[in-house]
Amino acid sequence: MNARIFVGLCFSLLWMSSVWADSQVRIGSKNFNESYLLSEIAAQLLEANGYEVERKFGLGGTLICYAALRKGEIDLYIEYTGTLGQAILNLPGKPHFEQLNAALSPLALQLLPPLGFNNTYAVAVREQDAQRFGLDTIEDLARVQGLRMVFSHEFLERQDGWPGLSATYGLAGPVRGIEHGLAYQAISDGAIDVTDVYSTDGELIRYDLRVLQDVRDYFPTYIAAPLVREDLPLGVTEVLAQLEGRIDEALMQKMNAQVVFFGASFAQVAAEFLTDFGIASEVKPPAVAADIVKNTLRHLQLTGISLGLAILVGLGMSLLVYTYSRLSQALIYFCGLLQTIPSIALLALMIPVFGIGITPAIVALFLYSLLPILRNAITALRGVDPTLIQVSQALGLTQAERLRFVLVPLSLPAIFAGIKTAAVISIGTATLAAFIGAGGLGDPIVVGLSLNNTQLILQGAIPAAALALCAELFFGHLERRLGRISGQSSADPIAK
Repeated sequence: MNARIFVGLCFSLLWMSSVWADSQVRIGSKNFNESYLLSEIAAQLLEANGYEVERKFGLGGTLICYAALRKGEIDLYIEYTGTLGQAILNLPGKPHFEQLNAALSPLALQLLPPLGFNNTYAVAVREQDAQRFGLDTIEDLARVQGLRMVFSHEFLERQDGWPGLSATYGLAGPVRGIEHGLAYQAISDGAIDVTDVYSTDGELIRYDLRVLQDVRDYFPTYIAAPLVREDLPLGVTEVLAQLEGRIDEALMQKMNAQVVFFGASFAQVAAEFLTDFGIASEVKPPAVAADIVKNTLRHLQLTGISLGLAILVGLGMSLLVYTYSRLSQALIYFCGLLQTIPSIALLALMIPVFGIGITPAIVALFLYSLLPILRNAITALRGVDPTLIQVSQALGLTQAERLRFVLVPLSLPAIFAGIKTAAVISIGTATLAAFIGAGGLGDPIVVGLSLNNTQLILQGAIPAAALALCAELFFGHLERRLGRISGQSSADPIAK
């Protein structure tokens, strides 16, 4: 009887977990205001209809979001038709909605009905500069010398961005890259003169910017719509279809401005929209302290696991290869090459193999932590005074005893210096893990950069700095303790 009850409970749990999985929807977003806001609207709408939603917001740009969708790490995010056609599917011309879905069908993806607004790329300057130089259209930029043109990193690389824009309008001169969320403050402060913007951004009003006319019709239309996997839980597409045509350009800019101007949260603005839409949505007040604790614990998890693995592997490999000069140098050189790969690029490269979330972040942080540990350990072990090694051999110490009583104790200061360096690197680099949905203290930093909100940035930056300081103190204390212990133990074989 007990066995039957146990089997029945197991089947019940399996059934309940399958039902929960069938109703769970993972929603992603890119790392700019409007994407956060639209994804939050979709999330609250689904929650109001009984679905369990997992938010994976702030992913680092278009290609990361799309890769996560293809791999099944997220089920949907809000995309723009121009971006989909030009930057993702590489379709010629300006494909319409049906052509996009025809190209997506073999990939088991679908573009749902549009939300109702066109958020096109645009080029903007300060209003005072527009009046001073007579700037009304993008082609007017070609006749004004010395303007500092700084565009978002993604815009500089996209085919529908700077490469095609410069060719179409005959624009030349040096251009630099900047994080999109920082560009508005930079142009307002006079640090830059020209940048790319989104036509529905609330910052256009806040910073008194003029959008230059695209008289050659270069930019395609960027109609916002949910991009989803075809294996969504039952009924999700029908729920999301309720958003069709509900948001025009004026409403989108107004909602963006509520976040940018008045400090409203994405959740609050989304709830207000849904309430006006006829759907009640409860918004919990932000729990700042709880969020800091949660993000700090996730940050410790990311750095602790990756650093622990790097210490085990790095020290183990150092002890194996330090006697082989060419092999040890080749190993250090290889780890040095890994350091030359930009952090966000390495994280993005992990997505096709490990997906998004904790695993690719830990692997990337592990690889970044290897170099200082390997280099310091190998250099220290190889740098021990040969006379001491000869003395230990004369005393009859085995290779293992020489490592334990002579080489390792003498190398400890350099080894711990490498570990401390790796810990600080790992803690700092882990803030970028937010771009691939791993969470941690990078989450408030990414959102803060998007909103140009110093308070949010500090919610991530200050705990991260504190963790780095604690790591420095902890390993320094551990080094002193182990140094005393190893100093006492290393005298034993000599005394004999």
